[in-house]
Amino acid sequence: MIKNTWLPLVFGAVLGICLAWPGVAAAQEKVLQVYGPGGPLGPMQECGGMFAKAHGVEVKVTAGPTPKWIEAARQNADLIFGGAEYMLTEFMLKNPDLVDPRSRTSLYVRPAGILVRPGNPKKIKSLKDLTKAGVGIVDVNGAGQLGLWEDLAGVRGLIPGIQKNILLSVATSAEAIDKWKTMPELDAWITYESWHYRLKEVTGLVRLPRAQRLYRGTPIAITTISKQRDLAQQFIDFLKTPVAHAVFQKWGWL
Repeated sequence: MIKNTWLPLVFGAVLGICLAWPGVAAAQEKVLQVYGPGGPLGPMQECGGMFAKAHGVEVKVTAGPTPKWIEAARQNADLIFGGAEYMLTEFMLKNPDLVDPRSRTSLYVRPAGILVRPGNPKKIKSLKDLTKAGVGIVDVNGAGQLGLWEDLAGVRGLIPGIQKNILLSVATSAEAIDKWKTMPELDAWITYESWHYRLKEVTGLVRLPRAQRLYRGTPIAITTISKQRDLAQQFIDFLKTPVAHAVFQKWGWL
């Protein structure tokens, strides 16, 4: 019997040509790299999965405190999003020439609320209740929440009462979550309603009356180093659709 010794050689040659073919290589490398803070991670990941399935690409969303991902973002980021408008502006000031300001797009807003312990054992129903003796508050002094409680309390004359009940101030939501889980003396956290949907097992949500609510935005922009600008813009366009909006609403945005 004559062996077809040429078949492996032909197969190897064809495979080599396919891998070297620009179109095939590009398809294999189509990964949209998206970076931002932890707050919008839930809806951004869910929307990324929907977009990826529809377009046959991968959308990798990396979120958390900026120092944890900034070096990687400087190498491969296609998109940067913020947890508030000022956050993206601050990021652009600290990282000049990394974000294309012309591509900046404002998505949806999310309202502030009060996170409490499950079952609300301190019976917190309003901002004024946060001034009562024995209420321990955690304050995130950054991460989209800079000045948030002060803006809410100031117009109602509640700054002194709330300030005296702040047991802990941290710089990021990640730190606040860690402390919330390990410090039972913390009873309340003035933050975005959206965090409750990420922390349902350890929080309850006290919604503020509509007239008292504050809202902050969710911006996104394409980087100047992106080699997939068309794909990145398509993702932004998708985030503006009713389908994506519904995802954000499910996670606590309006």
